[in-house]
Amino acid sequence: MIKKSVLDNGIRVISERIPYASSVSIGIWVANGSRHEQRESNGVAHFIEHLLFKGTDRRSSLDIAREIDSVGGVLNAFTSREYVCYYAKVLDKFLPRAVDLLTDLFLHSTFDPDEIEKERRVVLQEISMMEDTPDDLIHDLFHQHFWQGHPLGMSILGDVASVSGLSRDAIIGYKDQMYRGEDIIVSAAGNLEHDDLVRLLEDHLKSVPDGHGRTPSERPSYVRRIELVEKDLEQVHVCLGMRGVQQDHPHRYDAFIMNAILGGSMSSRLFQEVREKSGLAYSVYSYIASHADAGSLVVYAGAAPENSGNLLEIMLKELSRFKTEPVPEAQLDGAREQLKGNLLLSLESSDNRMSRLAKNEIYFGNPLPLSEIMAGFDQVSSESIQKLANEILDNSTLTLVMLGRVGASQFHPADIIV
Repeated sequence: MIKKSVLDNGIRVISERIPYASSVSIGIWVANGSRHEQRESNGVAHFIEHLLFKGTDRRSSLDIAREIDSVGGVLNAFTSREYVCYYAKVLDKFLPRAVDLLTDLFLHSTFDPDEIEKERRVVLQEISMMEDTPDDLIHDLFHQHFWQGHPLGMSILGDVASVSGLSRDAIIGYKDQMYRGEDIIVSAAGNLEHDDLVRLLEDHLKSVPDGHGRTPSERPSYVRRIELVEKDLEQVHVCLGMRGVQQDHPHRYDAFIMNAILGGSMSSRLFQEVREKSGLAYSVYSYIASHADAGSLVVYAGAAPENSGNLLEIMLKELSRFKTEPVPEAQLDGAREQLKGNLLLSLESSDNRMSRLAKNEIYFGNPLPLSEIMAGFDQVSSESIQKLANEILDNSTLTLVMLGRVGASQFHPADIIV
């Protein structure tokens, strides 16, 4: 049910037909994100994502909003460190209108100077909003320090100085350079015919130049860092992380299951120890951030300043357990079934299927069969998790960032070891 075509200019078109669905989700993905920016223009990819909705030669921003609303659809976009996506979800009969709308804003946005200045103020407010939201800010600070000196450490939003300094010429120049055929993927899932979609896209996207726009950045290195950021807050927010796995790592399934056991759900070790048994935090979890050539395993929680030392102790203890104690089979099986179930449930949504197609193309160059993914989870054992833990839970790659009244925290940096 999954088909792939390549247009003359190198754009890859991948679709999955879901004949019983009533909807179609379609996304235009550009495999260039914040890690492909220069430091002085940091935030330009995200700024362009905003600006493409501000009007084209044929449609004003209000026309764009009214058109998608008139068919009961969804139109949106997002930027990450390695790609940007513009997507729509509509009833299947409105797919041609969605393609016309998406390609119009993708190719024919006017970048009106007045709209640029208005949207610049919006993005600057978005940056301010994040800085006023400590449980968001802490993750941005963590990645800045974890990937310090590497483009992966730059904020997706940019900062006040870089966004304020982006000229119209610089914005258009970046888009012209980066939005090229071989870095663009169109993915779609729902009640559609692949050949019909290709014909639609061939007509709309034929003006896109071929070639690559990005220059691959070097693989980042990992260095131990401890950063304490003093801020007058009620809580101390803690992010603790180490080297993780890249997207195509051969033991990524071990990492996924280890993360699920560590802090991926209400039954996870961290949730039970930190919240349920100790009552130290309301929010506590872990996650894996995987990129094309690197990754991180991160633990987060927020606690009262006087409890942050105890919180750190539990975090470190639960991480070190993976190195010294085999995961009990019952816990391993539970995490395995949790992840398999989450994946299968997500496939009931056409937009999740659309995203999965694009990400697999970006990182693997082809769709990953569901049977292969399930087999990957099934092959994970207590021994393979313990082996991976001893490889990646390395104190020389440990980064700790704490935000809040950290002067009241009871710990010594030398004690931060796993």
